[in-house]
Amino acid sequence: MSISDVAAAVLVVSGSALALTAAIGVVRFPDTLSRMHAATKPQVLGLLLVLVGAAIRLRGNVDVGMLILTGMFAVITAPVVANRVGQFAYREQNLRDMLTKDELQTYAERGPNDQN
Repeated sequence: MSISDVAAAVLVVSGSALALTAAIGVVRFPDTLSRMHAATKPQVLGLLLVLVGAAIRLRGNVDVGMLILTGMFAVITAPVVANRVGQFAYREQNLRDMLTKDELQTYAERGPNDQN
């Protein structure tokens, strides 16, 4: 077993542990904003660690390009999905008393089509 195999194994196991803690956080956290945080940040980092570990193990294979595309897709789409879920939760639930600063209040009062 070489050093690169050990590094790949460590990255895959640590990424899997982060993904597991993200899944537990989604189930255990009480509100939508906390669940949204658990579903995006540790989940994406865990996926990236697993992908880097797989890329180290597959070094020189043509599938490494697909792993890179998968990682880029996750990094690009996770913040967009979290933003949309947060806006939906803001509109549908009473989250205003949970926030320390309400930056969406004027946007929600104006509506999305108002340009001013």
